[in-house]
Amino acid sequence: MSDTRPIEAAAPPVVVARDLRQTYKVRRGLLRPPAELQAVRGVTFELCRGKTLAIVGESGCGKSTLARMVSLIEPPSAGQLTLLGLDSTSGDAASRATLRRAVQLVFQNPYGSLNPRKKIGAILEAPLAINTNLTATERAASAREMLALVGLRPEHYDRYPHMFSGGQRQRIAIARALMLKPALVVADEPVSALDVSIQAQVLNLLADLQRELGLAYLFISHDLGVVRHIAHDVLVMYLGSAVEQGKKRVIFAQPLHPYTRALLGSTPAIAGAAGTLPRVILKGELPSPLNPPTGCVFSTRCPHAIERCRVEPPALRTIADRDVACHLAEQFIEPASGSPQHLQP
Repeated sequence: MSDTRPIEAAAPPVVVARDLRQTYKVRRGLLRPPAELQAVRGVTFELCRGKTLAIVGESGCGKSTLARMVSLIEPPSAGQLTLLGLDSTSGDAASRATLRRAVQLVFQNPYGSLNPRKKIGAILEAPLAINTNLTATERAASAREMLALVGLRPEHYDRYPHMFSGGQRQRIAIARALMLKPALVVADEPVSALDVSIQAQVLNLLADLQRELGLAYLFISHDLGVVRHIAHDVLVMYLGSAVEQGKKRVIFAQPLHPYTRALLGSTPAIAGAAGTLPRVILKGELPSPLNPPTGCVFSTRCPHAIERCRVEPPALRTIADRDVACHLAEQFIEPASGSPQHLQP
């Protein structure tokens, strides 16, 4: 007998970003016109429930600016950002308030993100007091339930933040982010301020909460070891541009952009596991976003750059199951023999 049950449609993405851009005006004195700083230069991605997209790159690449746009702290200068099927840049005040409740943040510093003058119970109940009509008893019950969900004990409800370790404070910050039952959590370097042993505990907690609650994570990090542990997809940024993006397993197994190869090659545990990535020491400083290179944004530091790279910006194109912005990407694909080809500088 054939199965005549209807096929369930795939759930729509929580976040859809199309050509997101963020440009700031920078004043240069009284007699000179303001300069334009392009912090994010046309980033596109989708993120579904139960998945983690990691945004990686060195300081100044635009990771945190992208996080601020997705978390609705600031609107994009151009492009489209859709959350839960609603355009975040339009709509009435009620729609925008709904979207803000659906996106919550976990910050980097667990010592500075909690009000030291308030008890943990009051910190957790604050989002409910502002955004819901729950009674005080109902808010307290929800806060105690969330404490248990993140692995803290009932007596912690009446304590102050200074009485907790860094790992415990970050658990409290995660609990606060989940009080409004968001669909998306934006985590900006959430474990970088913690000891390595505590990092693993917090990452495991985030993974458990994602499985249990179906959360989508936008995870900002410069630590590729952390990214390998938690991400499903990876977006590599350099000077505001996406240079490579795709499934984590694909990019970590065979990076095709020279910048991605340099990042992975500089992480011994990852480079050693792959066994194919030479260590590349990037020369020079990150160019100023006020005066970016005319061609490829990475051309001034890339050891493989040719004249075309210096004059023609590469388009983001699909190669070997990922998108990569590099004129020379095909030459990094491993041949059938299994030994990778390496370009000569």
